[in-house]
Amino acid sequence: MGRRRKKCRLWWPNNLFSQTPPNSSFLFGWFFPSSEVSLDVVVAFASDEPKITSSINPRSDLQEILQRINEKMPSLLQDKSKFSVLGYLEGGVSCNSQLVGSGNDKNKSVNLTGDEYQNTRKSNHRSGSRGCSKHGVVLEQCKHVALENMWIELVFGFSETLDGRVIVIPKLDHLHLNSERISHLDLHVIFYEVPTFGLHHYSLATRSSSNLVASPCKKPKWFDDLHKRDALPDLDSVIQAINSANAARVLFYGHCHAEPGLQFFIVCMFSFTWQLFAVCVASLSTAIYVVLQSSSILFSCLSHIYIDVILAKVFNSTVKNIQFRCCQLLYWPIFLQDQSLRSWSSVEFAEKAALHKHSMWSNVLVDVLLGIVFGIPLWFMAEPTWLWVTNFAHDFTNVWLRSGCVWLMGNPAGFKLNTELAGVLGMISLNAIQIWSTLWVFMGFLFPYFTKGLALCGIIFGLTSAAALIVDIISLVTMHVLALHLFLSLLYSTQIQAVSALWRLFRGIKGNPLRHRLDSYDFTVEQHVVGSLLFTPILLLLPTTSAFYIFFTILHTSVSFMCIVVEAAISFIHATTYAQIFLWLKTRKRFPSGVWFEVALCQISDAGAVNCGNPSPGELQKTDNGSSSSKSTILVSFLQSNYLNLGEVAWPENRYLLYSSFSKSSISSSAYGLLIGKSTLYAPGPSFPMKLPWIVIPWKEYWRLCRDSVYACREYPYSNSRQ
Repeated sequence: MGRRRKKCRLWWPNNLFSQTPPNSSFLFGWFFPSSEVSLDVVVAFASDEPKITSSINPRSDLQEILQRINEKMPSLLQDKSKFSVLGYLEGGVSCNSQLVGSGNDKNKSVNLTGDEYQNTRKSNHRSGSRGCSKHGVVLEQCKHVALENMWIELVFGFSETLDGRVIVIPKLDHLHLNSERISHLDLHVIFYEVPTFGLHHYSLATRSSSNLVASPCKKPKWFDDLHKRDALPDLDSVIQAINSANAARVLFYGHCHAEPGLQFFIVCMFSFTWQLFAVCVASLSTAIYVVLQSSSILFSCLSHIYIDVILAKVFNSTVKNIQFRCCQLLYWPIFLQDQSLRSWSSVEFAEKAALHKHSMWSNVLVDVLLGIVFGIPLWFMAEPTWLWVTNFAHDFTNVWLRSGCVWLMGNPAGFKLNTELAGVLGMISLNAIQIWSTLWVFMGFLFPYFTKGLALCGIIFGLTSAAALIVDIISLVTMHVLALHLFLSLLYSTQIQAVSALWRLFRGIKGNPLRHRLDSYDFTVEQHVVGSLLFTPILLLLPTTSAFYIFFTILHTSVSFMCIVVEAAISFIHATTYAQIFLWLKTRKRFPSGVWFEVALCQISDAGAVNCGNPSPGELQKTDNGSSSSKSTILVSFLQSNYLNLGEVAWPENRYLLYSSFSKSSISSSAYGLLIGKSTLYAPGPSFPMKLPWIVIPWKEYWRLCRDSVYACREYPYSNSRQ
């Protein structure tokens, strides 16, 4: 069996050279040996001799520069490979008249045959012999700092004009790998767009992969054997290297460049302005911090007279939302703290860190803006709102409650109920409704003030706190409906249990509460007689109790459903990632989801090129014949990304809260409990995306924390403007 041909994937920036033929340059990047016959070479940037000479000052050599760059790379990338000098690209081919075509040509390529390439290299060598000494010094220094037994020599193969842009496609001259010189191998040139913070990056992860749940069952042995197969190319490390290419280039060129006088003055003015802005924001946040801490101390003092317990019981949702909003106001500088430069060197990690930093304050800002939109009109419309709510409460009490009870005391829907029991239950319900209505008539003068307080709560704490207060008020004003529902559910469940127990008596079995099962039992005659006397009236009175229970269960369930809808809206507002939505609307490329390759060109050794976009049968036959021979194959493709849609960006967090609050098991258990009268439907309460405990630190330290957090957001550390 013959020796397998080695393969090399060359990841090449599509904007590396803007002229054809390119100048001779040194290549910088990473080597990733995927297997014994496969190698990935990620080119971050290229630099010619003048740039390298200007970057190396007397205080630091090239090896120290590369070592400092490696220290700032992500740890995952450092474990796989080191940033180094990859090799050399020989350019300077003087055939521009043949390379550059008309601007109207969409795709135009120029190929160099083997003889032309050798003649060109000889002429270039003779013409550049005068400066070969300097070139040799730089070349020897680059080879000295390169990785051991790894060096690649490339030449200018041909250029391709795609969509009006000239793409320089390199060609392999030879490769030094493990003390072996390789000249013939299959080369796959993959062009990628250099990731830039705020514009785009690459990612192999998909949003659905983060929600996978591990299977609890034990895996069979053959499942573990699947992982013993030959590993696929380590694309994770390659993608991390591509995402770190821009940071490596900025660090290489920007470590020793001094800024001009005017630019330095502009930078100083911008830094001073940002410091002044950070001081103002920190002062305002510290004032809010002092107010919140004072309110917390006052609220804790009220615990001695149990006022805090009463407020927490009556206004449960409001207290939780206000406490969560106060914690958000306390924690925003902690979330805004700058991460280490190592995490910012990869554009993918930098994007995730930026989204994490801006998630909290954007959520607070959107919530407060919605609260202002809700609160300001409500403040000026307090009187009309009070009149509308009063009319609605009057209609609800008279049309639904009183009329419904009177209807149940007669013959509802033609059913013949027990007149005496229906009269007793109806009078109890009407008296409870009348007492609660009279109480709210005396408390009605406070409602306009409550309306303005609701508007003020929305303006200060946001729409979620105002909505939570509405939920608590609805629960409070419908307390009589809940009381009647609980009373009737107790009566209904007791009758159901009595009927089922007596039915088991007639069958000769009884319940075993210790083992949760039914056991056979021999009852006496007296027990059967007493059971028969009790079974008949309880069974005949059950329809009357069921009618009242169903009526008040429907009313209470309707009220609870309204509260559940409002609390679901509160949870949705809290869980929605507004920063991601705004950034998606601005630049969708900041949310990649997987990669794919667009094959553009195939070339077999020095033969003609084959267009892989739509090849003909003859071209395919030519490709197959060439691949089977000793000639090398060059495949050219472009790295492309898939992107998340708006639903995939905003839905996962809300889906988690929805499934955690409203699962199928909880819904089925609640329905069964309502059927037998054992449970009452309550609003589960709002769900929060995270738990934030209350913090207490000195106000001076909090002020410094706010100032440093705001000042750290002034600039991305690896932006192109820093060069």
